[in-house]
Amino acid sequence: MTAFTRRQALVGLAGIAIAATAAACSSQTPAASTSSASGEVTYWLWDSNQQPVYQKVADAFHAANPNITVKITQYSWDDYWTNVTNGFVAGTAPDVFTNHLSKYPEFVTQGQLLSLDDALKADGIKTDIYQKGLADLWVGQDGKRYGLPKDFDTVSIFYNKDLVKAAGVAEADLAKLTWNPTDGGTYEKTIAHLTIDNNGKRGDEAGFDKSKVKVYGLGLDGGSGGGNGQTQWSMYTGTTSWTFTDKNPWGTHYNYDKPEFQNTMAWMRSLIEKGYMPTVESITGQSSADIFGAGKYAMITNGSWMINQMFGYKGINTGLAPVPIGPNGKRSSMYNGLADSVWAGSKNQAAATKWVEYLGSAAAQDIVGASGVVFPAIPSGTNAAGTAFGAKNIDVNSSFLVHIKDGTTFLFPITDHASQVTGIMQPAVDAVFTGKAKADSLTAANTQVNALFS
Repeated sequence: MTAFTRRQALVGLAGIAIAATAAACSSQTPAASTSSASGEVTYWLWDSNQQPVYQKVADAFHAANPNITVKITQYSWDDYWTNVTNGFVAGTAPDVFTNHLSKYPEFVTQGQLLSLDDALKADGIKTDIYQKGLADLWVGQDGKRYGLPKDFDTVSIFYNKDLVKAAGVAEADLAKLTWNPTDGGTYEKTIAHLTIDNNGKRGDEAGFDKSKVKVYGLGLDGGSGGGNGQTQWSMYTGTTSWTFTDKNPWGTHYNYDKPEFQNTMAWMRSLIEKGYMPTVESITGQSSADIFGAGKYAMITNGSWMINQMFGYKGINTGLAPVPIGPNGKRSSMYNGLADSVWAGSKNQAAATKWVEYLGSAAAQDIVGASGVVFPAIPSGTNAAGTAFGAKNIDVNSSFLVHIKDGTTFLFPITDHASQVTGIMQPAVDAVFTGKAKADSLTAANTQVNALFS
């Protein structure tokens, strides 16, 4: 929580300085073709688990393009965006970096990203080869393309098989859970039963002491989730008629004042009040995954990028289940796709663009998929990842990938003013989760958010 708020503040401060240099960066002419590219390309990413895999990709790229060398640098998420934005100002940003949907609209506005259209056309690169919808996310309001999809993620339930078995809950039943914001459905009943206090009483038993909980039925990933709640609550709101904005991408009106959203936030707060889920205060500064790894969560909702870590805890027998079926009779998951972008200030745009083209190719994404780390954006790479995880006895097809099969994904909200929206909604949703405010207080926050677009 604290790190996230600090990071957003730094991004905002850097933005003031970035604006002053934007014109100079955006005035550079994009490479028309990468055929004669050469030299060194600097490439940044934030996931340490992916760095070895992308080194393999870089080695394969260099073998095919001996005149180009890729230098990879990895930073933790807490430092990554600070270094990127400070690099824009200082002129030390990487030639290519892994980009996020919550960041790139502001980077485009600031003139920090290179349009790829001319080079892609000259090099005959197609953008219809990715999982449905992913390529469209990286086309700005100006109609220009600023990234090629690299991977995507969805959300599922990780559960502790031993705790589930001890509770007498059949693993097969976890795939049939239903949810609604009124009473939580069979999902809440299961969460309650999986919750245990220090005296061994379960959350649905008389005498349960919610002030002394040994195991929570449902963990809380990283707090309230602020304005997008990707791994905290978006899988629930996605099964109602609620949408983040009036349109996506590039909406200009948020809907945090709608009852579907506020009722879901109130339900989440009720889980905390009943002792079935930890308080935001108690997990601030802690890794929710590590709390699961310590055996203190029976279940937790989290993203596909966490698979290997969640299955890597010694002494924890981890299982996967799809998120619950909601009021609309379907499951739902946010569909967040990353891409690689070229910095407009790069001194070697041709080689940088050629590297991005390769990262967006089946050749590269099949290597990534075979590593079993993330789900690549190209279907062949996605399938390779499914096979790789299956070889580890991790069934991602009936959990994470079921959303692709059934078409039950919705897009990460892409709008301008993303950091300001987070700055407003993070404390507003936190206040609801901590009991300092009622869910209807989010209407006032929504008014503030929408004022940004006036």
